[in-house]
Amino acid sequence: MEFKMEKRTIGRQKEEVRQEDFELAYKFSKILFREMGDMLKALVLFGSTARTGRKEKDIDLLVIVDDVTVRISPELVETYRIITEKAVVEVSERLHITSMKFSSFWEYARAGDPVAVNILREGIPLIDAGFFRPLQALLFDGRIRPSPESVWTYFARSPRALFSARRHVLGAVLDLYWAVVDSAHASLMMLNVTPPSPDHVAELLDKMLVARGLLKPHHVETMKKFYDLQKRVVHRELKEFKGAEYDELYKEAAAFVDDMKRFVESREFASDGKKHPSARKAP
Repeated sequence: MEFKMEKRTIGRQKEEVRQEDFELAYKFSKILFREMGDMLKALVLFGSTARTGRKEKDIDLLVIVDDVTVRISPELVETYRIITEKAVVEVSERLHITSMKFSSFWEYARAGDPVAVNILREGIPLIDAGFFRPLQALLFDGRIRPSPESVWTYFARSPRALFSARRHVLGAVLDLYWAVVDSAHASLMMLNVTPPSPDHVAELLDKMLVARGLLKPHHVETMKKFYDLQKRVVHRELKEFKGAEYDELYKEAAAFVDDMKRFVESREFASDGKKHPSARKAP
């Protein structure tokens, strides 16, 4: 019996991608299929290259491998890694490969997870074992929706991210401390002074540099301030810094480091501690 079957045009098409980028992606897909065969369930062009149609720095490709009917052994994983890396070298360093197991992609799609939804929305399959385009059609028909579990899974990340953001700011304050103490150590080393432990740096700056008019008293105060700050952060006495507070600390630390740099660059000391004639006044 003969009958006419009309197929839908689903999702983005290869004509929407720069020809050069598509050809690179297609060449990679042929190499991978030749080596891995039916283990490949799909190879999808996605990301900004598929989305914008413009030349981008990277060409993002998703490789979905069969872990349902194929047993994924460590040896197979290593073989796949070697083949993939060699193919990238052969085709183009612009290729950025993301690998995912079929079972993982299916769970993401079933739950309406943004990871799968975004790839389905913009992806262009170069290899498709018969599941990717149908899932795209289901998405565009509104039949792939986030599950309650996936909603709360994503929401649960938000408080952790906020907490992490606070910790990053505290870590940045510790970085400022190390910038100050390291530059102070360098200045003392210009006097042939063995770098002291951090709790003695301010004292030696005062004794060896401020007392000789080589630095200003406020440099000692800055060193004391940042030493005290790092102790309070490490001992969790300080649990949060506002953005404006951090900005002021950064300015003070940067000014201190700049002064130490000028000192190190403009002064050379002999082993007996005598100042080089070219030395300038204290910064």
